[in-house]
Amino acid sequence: MVLEILGTGGAMTHKEIAEKVDYSPRTVRHALKKLREKKLLVLKMNLQDMRQIIYQYRAKPLQETGGG
Repeated sequence: MVLEILGTGGAMTHKEIAEKVDYSPRTVRHALKKLREKKLLVLKMNLQDMRQIIYQYRAKPLQETGGG
């Protein structure tokens, strides 16, 4: 649900996502952590408030390179 909201609604802060999906902040943090691990999100700093991070859906996940 979090990924769907980011895909359709554009970039948002943690608080904005929690309000849109009506989940607890902890549930949203967990979902964001899992999406970051899968490299499905881009994190940006909020230039109006540098304490906040803006999360954005990455259209194409980064490919893992099998270094060799």
